[in-house]
Amino acid sequence: MSRILIAEDEERIVSFLEKGLRAAGYTTLAVDDGVDALSLARDDSFDLLVLDLGLPGLDGQEVLRRMRARGERMPVIILTARAGVDDTVAGLEGGADDYVAKPFRFEELLARIRVRLRDAGSDEVTVLQSGDLSLDVRTRRALVDDRAVELTAREFALLETLMRHDGQVMSREQLLSHVWGYDFDPGSNVVDVYVRYLRKKLGSDIIVTVRGMGYRLDA
Repeated sequence: MSRILIAEDEERIVSFLEKGLRAAGYTTLAVDDGVDALSLARDDSFDLLVLDLGLPGLDGQEVLRRMRARGERMPVIILTARAGVDDTVAGLEGGADDYVAKPFRFEELLARIRVRLRDAGSDEVTVLQSGDLSLDVRTRRALVDDRAVELTAREFALLETLMRHDGQVMSREQLLSHVWGYDFDPGSNVVDVYVRYLRKKLGSDIIVTVRGMGYRLDA
C-alpha cells in the first residue's frame, strides 16, 4: 500500500484529501508546517508528497529544495493557490514532478498521483474486483460479466469509491466529498442521480440503497 505525506495547513483541504486518498487505498499522514514536512519527507517513509507552497515555518519551495539537496527522490506534487506561470515554472524547476492549482478536483489530483506512483514503481493495486464486477483504475475500464461498460469520469469515480469500500455503507455526504470535491453542496441530490446512471449500466441490484444511511455496493 502506497504511503502519501500531505503538507497542507488548511484543515478543510487536509480532511478532504485524507478521506479521498484513504478511500482510494492509500495510507496518509498530514502535517501543517514546512519544518515537519521536511523532517518526515524521506524515501524510506513515504512514496509521494503532496506539498502546499504557503506553509508556515518553512515555505514549500524551500522544503522541496532541501529535500532534493539531501537526495530524496520521491515524487512531489505541488498543490497550491499560487497559479501564476512563474510559480509553476519555479516549482517544476525546483524539483517538483507535477503542479496542481487550487481550487482543484479530487479525481484530477488522484489521476496525477497514480501516474507519479506508477512511474516510480509503486505496488499500487490497479484492478478492483467485486463479484462479477471489475474496475481497472489505470485503463479506466469497467467489466461486468466480462462485458465492457462505458462510464463517464464522474460515474467511474463514484463506482471506484464504492468498490474500495465494498460491502460498507457510504453516506451521501461521504460520496459527495470523495467524488465531487471539498466544496460540495451537502443538499445536492447529484449522488442519487449518478447512482441511477450506474444501475442502468451495471445492473439494478449492484448498488443497494440503505434507507436513511446511504448506499452500499453489493456486486
